[in-house]
Amino acid sequence: MISLLVVLPNEFADSAPLPEQLRQALASAGATAGERATCHTLVQRAGALAPQQVLAWLPEPAPAQQLQALLDALGEWKGAPPCALSLVSAPLDSAQHEALVALGVHAWLPLGAVDGASLSALTVLAQARRGREAALRTELDGLRTRMDERKWVDRAKGLLMSSRGIGEDEAFGLLRGAAMHANLRLGEVSRSVIEAAQWADAINRAGQLRMLSQRLVRIAAQMLAGIDVQRARVLRTQSVERVQQNLDHLATLELGAPGAGALGEVQAAWSGLSAALAARAVPQALADIDQRGDDLLAAAEALTDALEASGARRALRIVNICGRQRMRAQRLAKDALLASALAAGASRERLLPTMNEFEAALLELERAPLSSPEIRAALAAARDEWLRLVGGVQALESPEGRATLVRSSEALVDTFERLTAWYEHSLQVIMS
Repeated sequence: MISLLVVLPNEFADSAPLPEQLRQALASAGATAGERATCHTLVQRAGALAPQQVLAWLPEPAPAQQLQALLDALGEWKGAPPCALSLVSAPLDSAQHEALVALGVHAWLPLGAVDGASLSALTVLAQARRGREAALRTELDGLRTRMDERKWVDRAKGLLMSSRGIGEDEAFGLLRGAAMHANLRLGEVSRSVIEAAQWADAINRAGQLRMLSQRLVRIAAQMLAGIDVQRARVLRTQSVERVQQNLDHLATLELGAPGAGALGEVQAAWSGLSAALAARAVPQALADIDQRGDDLLAAAEALTDALEASGARRALRIVNICGRQRMRAQRLAKDALLASALAAGASRERLLPTMNEFEAALLELERAPLSSPEIRAALAAARDEWLRLVGGVQALESPEGRATLVRSSEALVDTFERLTAWYEHSLQVIMS
């Protein structure tokens, strides 16, 4: 015996008896009106009772407002009612039938034809169509899933092909092997590969902001000291543009609440530094520029750490460590120039800690298992350039020492830019 939620027009009181025609048809069909609702309460009652079927009854004559009230109620289900849904009413025109079908009504019966047999057939038809709809929806969902997976697989293959210089078959083999190893669907692994690459790119860009915060202050001190001023101006313009490009790109990403909040702090700190840099470069302004550069550094550091935590992949840490070396090279050169130009004690005191941090991180990168011939060669070049930079710091009082300081800090940035990109696109990071 099927239990129905019977829906009556809003004019029917909850305590009023069922229309006699409906009551007799239900009894003859072996169905029971387990509960009843009006158009106003239909969605709420159906959600609470989870009936097997809903039967809407619009007795004759059915004013237009009664049908509209039913249409409005069904609209909340957006064409996907939670159970089979049928309607008994006076004859309807084609437009009304189309509207009802679009809202999920599975079967209709005219009032004049209602009896036990027809009502029983109506509920069977509604249930059958509901079952067929569910099967089609499941099939469609499966097709969408397969298409979505195909999209992720194609994107992941393209990423591996471009970053590793391999063919399509080899890229697909890597994905398939990873899926088998992790006991995951190929689409899940492919999506994870894309997400890992996106997080690595975001960490790289946020890490660039750390370096640029120190480079811009170093350039201001370099220009004030008259060291290669023409090139310094060009580099300052390029660095300002690069900061803005990275901020614009990061703003387009879904970074989550912690990342979005940290990005807002970076943007605010950059506004302060850019305003300070726009002022005339005089010795008295360098201290303010330096402080604002450190504010941007702190904000960018917090953003990078938030992104690494959100990415939840251990291999991303190596990208962060390598990217931080770019900042340290610039910070060391900046503090050395400030100490020389302004006799700034605070800047001089930071030299040794920065040098120790750089050396410790370089050793960690040299010992890391995440490596390749090109990475090992670049780390060896970084070691040589680092020794030259230290020599520039030690010869800070001479023009040659200061020039070496500037050249080596930029050379180290270039080397660690390449290293960070290689780590970012390494298989260990992408397939993490």
